[in-house]
Amino acid sequence: MITSDIISSDTIVALATSPGANGAIAVIRLSGAQAIEIANAVFKGKDLSKQATHTIHFGTIRDGDVVIDEVVVSLFIGPNSYTKEHVVEISTHNSAYIIDRVLSLIVRQGARAAKPGEFTLRAYLNGGLDLSQAEAVADLIASENKASHEIAMNQMRGGISSELQRMREQLINFTALLELELDFGEEDVEFADRSEFLSLIAALKSHVTQLIHSFEYGNAIKNGVPVAIIGKPNAGKSTLLNTLLNEERAIVSDIAGTTRDTIEEMMTIDGVTFRFIDTAGLRETLDTIEAIGVARAKEKVAAAKILLYLYDSVNNTAEEVIEQVKAFHREGLITILVRNKIDLDGGYFDNAFDTEIKANLIGSGYADEIVAISAKDPASVERLSSSLVDRIRGMVSENQQVITNIRHVEALQLAFQSMEDVDRGFQIGLSGDLLASHLREALRHISTITGQIDVDRDILGTIFGKFCIGK
Repeated sequence: MITSDIISSDTIVALATSPGANGAIAVIRLSGAQAIEIANAVFKGKDLSKQATHTIHFGTIRDGDVVIDEVVVSLFIGPNSYTKEHVVEISTHNSAYIIDRVLSLIVRQGARAAKPGEFTLRAYLNGGLDLSQAEAVADLIASENKASHEIAMNQMRGGISSELQRMREQLINFTALLELELDFGEEDVEFADRSEFLSLIAALKSHVTQLIHSFEYGNAIKNGVPVAIIGKPNAGKSTLLNTLLNEERAIVSDIAGTTRDTIEEMMTIDGVTFRFIDTAGLRETLDTIEAIGVARAKEKVAAAKILLYLYDSVNNTAEEVIEQVKAFHREGLITILVRNKIDLDGGYFDNAFDTEIKANLIGSGYADEIVAISAKDPASVERLSSSLVDRIRGMVSENQQVITNIRHVEALQLAFQSMEDVDRGFQIGLSGDLLASHLREALRHISTITGQIDVDRDILGTIFGKFCIGK
């Protein structure tokens, strides 16, 4: 486990590129007070100690007289580097043998093998990044779609940090005024305008609530949005999955009950990754295996963010559609009614069947919208894809900061509770010193997100221990 007490004058080294990758080049990174001196000891070329920062040099890595590889060395003189220390990056050919030889040689010269996340931990401890920015580095590395990349980049560039800093400054100013009043307690003076302060607390509580709610979106984007596809047997669920994926992933048959287990596939649509889950058809059955599949379908719905309920006017009654959708309804679930097989029944919203479903489910809030498709037709399925993206992007307002880390959510929830205590304290006439105490608690919780106060060593170990070695 990495903790702040192991960060010393040690020079650390690690492979910064992915081990075992098929690329032509590997990058070996050193950081620390002796990084340039150690690199100089194994590098044959220009004297690195006499070169300017942010320069690149060609030469060889040698073990005595034995040439190990021809390399390019990049030089970053602290504090003008990622870690704020001297950093040297050696680009070698991507041979496991060469990499092992170079690493062993550098360790023999006095460097120590880096722990997971230790380079970024040093960047944080040396003031190059705050804690939320450091955590965003790991998210950026793990990002697999446009949306998660955009969120991570925004956080790494200080989007969340700037917003939290503004909140901190407002709280600090009022806390200082309240505490100043305590120094003049006998003179009965007020430096902090109570009405202005109550307005500020209300605004901050609203802002914190918005950030907490953004986690649902951020977590979905980060891990892929789970979408359960359900309906009666032969509703067209497997056909829809195949059309979405543009491949024959699921078996399609006219025989009811063909799908007996869940089938999951990932797909990125307009920068958002969805986890589509094809499920067994919903019906009462005496077949033991099919019954297990139906039970699993219901479990997947319980864990899904979006529910696609497929039905048609030939094989369904309005009553059973309404009953099943209401049975699955829960707060936070996005339900899209997928009116399938419009190529067979010749219309949409053209009879009492469609009108009754719309009135009972859309009008009552059990479903969000109805999309009419033919699951076999890619053009009509495209409309459903667009609707999925719109629903997810609609979870947050434009330019809103998004939380993706559960640690941040927990800290914001505690900060909100402290602000609630302040609010109630004003209502019951709590003394200024107790109000100031609640404000300091709110500040402390907000500050743990960015690391502007001391952060528990175990927390640091947990955060940076999840990083890859070399970052």
